[in-house]
Amino acid sequence: MEEILKESNVSLPIKAKAKAKENPFSRFMKLLCSVRLGIILLILLGLSCLVGMLIVQENVDGFANYYATLTPAQRLVYDKLDFFDIYHSWYFNALLLFLSLNIILASIDRWPKTWAIVAKPNRTVPLRWLREQQQNAEFSWRGNSNEEISGKIADAFKKAGWKKPVVTEKGGRTFVFAQLGAWNRLGAYFVHVGLLTIFLGGFLTTQLGTTGNMPLAPGQTSNQMFETAFELDQVKQFSMQLPFEVECTDIEQKLIRKEGSLSAGNTIDWLTRIRIRDGNETQETTVQMNRPFDYRGYRFFQASFVSTGRARNITVRATPAAGGGQIQDITIPRNGATVLPDGTNIKFAEFRGNFRIGQEDLNEDTSSYPNPGAVLQITTPEGAQQVAYAFGPQMANIPAAKNPVGGYNFQLVDFEKVADQHILSVQYDPGANVVYAGFAILCLTLITVFFFSHRRVWAAIEPTTKNNFRVTIAGSVNRNQNGFDEKFRRFVKDLREQNKEIQKL
Repeated sequence: MEEILKESNVSLPIKAKAKAKENPFSRFMKLLCSVRLGIILLILLGLSCLVGMLIVQENVDGFANYYATLTPAQRLVYDKLDFFDIYHSWYFNALLLFLSLNIILASIDRWPKTWAIVAKPNRTVPLRWLREQQQNAEFSWRGNSNEEISGKIADAFKKAGWKKPVVTEKGGRTFVFAQLGAWNRLGAYFVHVGLLTIFLGGFLTTQLGTTGNMPLAPGQTSNQMFETAFELDQVKQFSMQLPFEVECTDIEQKLIRKEGSLSAGNTIDWLTRIRIRDGNETQETTVQMNRPFDYRGYRFFQASFVSTGRARNITVRATPAAGGGQIQDITIPRNGATVLPDGTNIKFAEFRGNFRIGQEDLNEDTSSYPNPGAVLQITTPEGAQQVAYAFGPQMANIPAAKNPVGGYNFQLVDFEKVADQHILSVQYDPGANVVYAGFAILCLTLITVFFFSHRRVWAAIEPTTKNNFRVTIAGSVNRNQNGFDEKFRRFVKDLREQNKEIQKL
């Protein structure tokens, strides 16, 4: 094409020549800092996050059940595309990298022009440009000199809220310039800083953060959390060590209906009381369903529970076997003990939600308590130790329930339902505070940017006849045009009323 134009003595357009001479690297850099590319990358990043929301990620509780519902073809495709762990995939990190580069390069590319508007505003402009502005006014002013009129207009600018009016002479005209909110032009760069901070926090979380589960039962101490990974049909479990120890002191489950089961639908809240041991330091706290606990960058959530029915405390009725004695109802906490007036020690040794003679099936779901029963360890005043059983009404008539132990018959009157273990989700998120800071910057910047604007006004003064001058006033704003229009009209009205000698042309 270029050769044909040369043979016909037709010169190439300037832009076409510049484009023809532009090297590939310059084109690539121009593409990398373009707003269009940034929008495309942002859309792709949003779609990736949408995939991460729609497809359960492998580090989320309940992934095993979700994985089992997928067909073999879905498992294969999702695994190959890293959909089960999309936030750690190479393409997600690549999108973050290129979008961050795009924001940085676009900011650098547009910075000189923006900074010139802020630091070196145009104080003198052509009259034609002033008359072309949406808000402008033109009138005559009687006075002795340009300096006198410019001083009055500068005072009017100050009174209207525009700061530091500047008077400039050019081409026989006097210009008065004032502005307000010039910093608003830099708002886009603070938005970029907020976005980059969020991206950095997200990157730190995906690359350095870990999430695992920690099962805890009262009296248990652990410094291990477990993470499950799925590779096609293979399930792998990894353990990670915490830099401190977690001791479970108590677990509690608040039920809606006391007679109901331990199911989530019948539960108001789960409470896990823990004690953190970190060297010589000790800290006690409670992890609840809607109240996670943070310690040294680790966050503890309530995740699930083991559906083996236990009792947090039991109320046992002790009836003297010989008769004639006092019947006593005693409440014993889990792993606790109490002493009767005659010196008999009763220890709460074990509880089963579905009691059977023999070894307990730990995989059985006994959260509905079909046949509750407690095992008690009795120590008589003489020091003899025996095992007793306290059953509910279902087994109240079996021989083991009627057989006196230590001179008493025991019956299970009441108990507080609780699971065998609570499972805490432990999340190490080094980028959380960075993300929070990024969102704070972003929200604060967006509020200030959209609630304020950069407002500029010019007044051009030129003599017409002796003691008569023509004044042309115009203004410009980068956003909130309606608000500026109203302010400008009030200003012009006040200026006209200030000087009764002013006449419209």
